[in-house]
Amino acid sequence: MASVPFDQLDGFIWFNGEFVKWADAKIHVLTHGLHYASAVFEGERAYGGEIFKLNEHSERLLESARILGFRIPYSAEEINNACRMLLKKQGFADAYVRPIAWRGSEMMGVSAQNNRINCAIAIWQWPSYFDPEQRLKGIRLDIAEYRRPDPRTAPSKSKAAGLYMICTLSKHAAEAKGYADALMLDWRGRVAEATGANIFFVRDGKLHTPEPDCFLDGITRRTVIDLARRRGIEVVERAIMPEEMEGFEQCFLSGTAAEVTPVSEIGPYTFQVGEITRLLMNDYMSEVQPKHRVAAE
Repeated sequence: MASVPFDQLDGFIWFNGEFVKWADAKIHVLTHGLHYASAVFEGERAYGGEIFKLNEHSERLLESARILGFRIPYSAEEINNACRMLLKKQGFADAYVRPIAWRGSEMMGVSAQNNRINCAIAIWQWPSYFDPEQRLKGIRLDIAEYRRPDPRTAPSKSKAAGLYMICTLSKHAAEAKGYADALMLDWRGRVAEATGANIFFVRDGKLHTPEPDCFLDGITRRTVIDLARRRGIEVVERAIMPEEMEGFEQCFLSGTAAEVTPVSEIGPYTFQVGEITRLLMNDYMSEVQPKHRVAAE
C-alpha cells in the first residue's frame, strides 16, 4: 500500500476524457456522490502490463450505474482504452486500477436528475491486500455485526459506493480486535462474503460457496469457479449456514484485491491451508500472469 496519502501520489488520473495531473483531479465538496452515495466503481489489477478481464469490469461498471439510475457517458470500449492508456502513461506493469463514476454538484438534494455524470480512472501500485506473511499462513476473520441487506432494500447487484459503508465499519471493528477482516452474514443469517471479497470452503474434495443472491458475483469468484472445474473439482453454490463452518476443512477468499487468500480462522472455527487452496492460489496466479497464459495456450 502507498506510504504517502493517496491524494499526494504522483502521475496522472483520467478524468472525464482527459489526463490531468494527480494533484489536480478534484471535485467540489457539494458533489452528490459524496453526500448521497450516488457513485459506482470497479477494482481491477494489471499484471505484466495487462489488466485482467478488463472488459468484464468495464461492462459491470456500466451496469452498476444503470442499476443506480444513471448512464456513464462512455462506452465499455472507451473505458477500456482509457485504462490501457493510463496504465502505460503511469509506467506500471503491475498495478491496481480504480474506475469510478458519480453524480456531480449541479443539484444538491436527494433528487439530482440533471447532475452531470462524471467518470475517472486512477492507477497506482498496490501489492498484497493482506499482510503477505499472514496471508500465507491463512488470515483470521471476525464475524461482523452488520449483515448484507435484503436485495429488496438495497441495489445489491451494483458495485455501489454506498453498499461499502457497512464493510468499512465491519473491517475496522475486526482490525481493532486483531483480525485481518470480517465475515459478513446476510439478512437471513446465512454466510455471505467478507468485507471486500467472496468466500469459499472445502470439504471432502468439493468446493462450497454461497449463492450470490444478495451480494456481488465477483469476477474473481467466477474465475476461481472456472479454474476449479478445469481441475475436475466439484463446485457447489448453495446457502451455507454459519454452524456448517465447523465441518469445513479449508477456507479462502477471492477478489481482485485479495486475489486468492487462505483463511485459517473465522470466529470459533479453524481451517487448514490445504492442497486445494494452494492449488487454486497457484492456478489463479498463472491465469492472471500474461506470460503464463501464453505458455498455457
